[in-house]
Amino acid sequence: MSEADAATSVNVAEKLGFKNGDLIQEFGYDDDVDFDLRDDIEDLTGSEMLDEDDHEVADAVILWWRDGDGDLVDSLMDSLTTLSDNGVVWVLTPKSGRDGYVSPAEIQEAAPTAGLHVTTSAGVSKDWSAVRLVSRKNK
Repeated sequence: MSEADAATSVNVAEKLGFKNGDLIQEFGYDDDVDFDLRDDIEDLTGSEMLDEDDHEVADAVILWWRDGDGDLVDSLMDSLTTLSDNGVVWVLTPKSGRDGYVSPAEIQEAAPTAGLHVTTSAGVSKDWSAVRLVSRKNK
């Protein structure tokens, strides 16, 4: 990887609002996730991501979500269990045209039921898009 590529990928992790010392909990991990993005987040935060079974308070959540993964509201509720009061949830979905694509409307519909509000979206890699969700009180 060139220096320019490395700087760009770290910038994606920074664009998601992560910083050194943050604890990030990951849900929906599978063999199709973007491993470069995961590595960049871990490099920036200085620690490995927590998995679904960890009980430490997380500063943010990464939820890898694909069509057919089940009930998005339930998964969002699960992701809030150890999230700090000011934490954010990033829902990462395959981009349009990719296997497992999820319509942004599905996320828009599920978020309020889970007590969350959609704030922004971002392309985070060639195959994945991200939608940022926050608690309604943290708009």
